Amino acid sequence: MDDAVLIDVPGERVVVRAPGPRDEGPLLTLFEECEDWFVAATGLPSGPGDVQSLFYSLPEGADPDAKSLWVVERDGVVTGLVDAVRDHPEPGSVAVGLFLLAPWARGRGLGRAVAEALLARAEGVTRVTATVPSGWRPGERFAERLGFMLEEATTPAAQVGDRRAGPREPSLRRAELRLAPRG
Repeated sequence: MDDAVLIDVPGERVVVRAPGPRDEGPLLTLFEECEDWFVAATGLPSGPGDVQSLFYSLPEGADPDAKSLWVVERDGVVTGLVDAVRDHPEPGSVAVGLFLLAPWARGRGLGRAVAEALLARAEGVTRVTATVPSGWRPGERFAERLGFMLEEATTPAAQVGDRRAGPREPSLRRAELRLAPRG
């Protein structure tokens, strides 16, 4: 995605855009606010290097040029972050490594609006994959409402998405969304 995308959310100005150098502080704040997700996903709160690692971590075998990061900004405040890799694990797929919204922005339709806007721009994509920490109901409900099929929980592998699994990581549920080809 080259340009910023304006998203229609009633009463709010929502922009999805590429991150820049001035976003490091706001992203650190977002990660602190989203401690619930980090603990559910890794067993620990976010660490000091988590923001920086976003820019270079990739799943094994993925093309570095296929990685995209998008900042979700609501009324000028960094509210979320999406990390995805196109054509992974195969052509026509998108692997979502992170879809994070601040707790105060959840449950109001913002996540759905962002996901739908990004999916609408994803030409040629027929499959979207993600993982959800097992038992983390906000993520499970979000994925289900978007139409993802959730698999039963599995023990984390050595590699989880675009990073190595930590020793405290809980089981994960793979999520998959199939899309009709457009064209």
